[in-house]
Amino acid sequence: MKKLFGLLPLLFLIHFVQAQETKTPKVPIGGRPNIPSDLKVEFGFNVLNNRPADLSTGFFGSRTLNIYYQHPISIFGETSGVTFNPGFGIGTDKLAFNDEKNLFNDPEKGPESSQLLELTEVFGDDIQVNKNTFALSYFEVPLDFTYHFNKTNYYKGFKLTFGGRVGFLYNAHSKIKFEDEDGVSRKIKDSQNYGFEKIRYGLSLKAGSPGFYVWSYFGLNRLFQENQGPFDNRAAQISFGVAVNLF
Repeated sequence: MKKLFGLLPLLFLIHFVQAQETKTPKVPIGGRPNIPSDLKVEFGFNVLNNRPADLSTGFFGSRTLNIYYQHPISIFGETSGVTFNPGFGIGTDKLAFNDEKNLFNDPEKGPESSQLLELTEVFGDDIQVNKNTFALSYFEVPLDFTYHFNKTNYYKGFKLTFGGRVGFLYNAHSKIKFEDEDGVSRKIKDSQNYGFEKIRYGLSLKAGSPGFYVWSYFGLNRLFQENQGPFDNRAAQISFGVAVNLF
């Protein structure tokens, strides 16, 4: 998460430079600036599709936060209503495994592997768990095609977007807080690969106004490498939520 927010100044700097070079007039106060770029923040939840029953996750704890910077390029003419929107950004997902379980390395499979264990199996029976999360962070490249129903002003009216994105995993870690049998507070953060695929890709669908929209993502490849995840699962990821355009 710190790396994510560390990229925000870079995104704003790129936007500032473009704004200085762009002579396009802005809409009146209260409207959206007429700047040919979008900084999008997506909030939502993620679930695991095609998973074994033992790999269940809590809905509200399994959250998603994505930040993308995209630039629209008109295709088929300036008033066709169709734009191609390439970009880049950061995608983060949390997995909240049920029954106070989390991922740990599986020594029988090797260093880039994982198994799902109850925390009491690892840290002892007499513990009080205060926090138990798992997080994934990706550098992502979204590639979208958008149809604007208002063909004369792309910054007003309803729009529909279909596309995809490719993500490159750069961090995976568990974070566990608990009190041991002596009442001592422990905080453990363990970063490693855990058998996840290093690249993910999928399809996305978005619909809404220039300032607010709903979105969904459907992963096309499995989340874990073959024979490296818990239960040799073939789970894929599905995410959905709401989003805002900051500019």
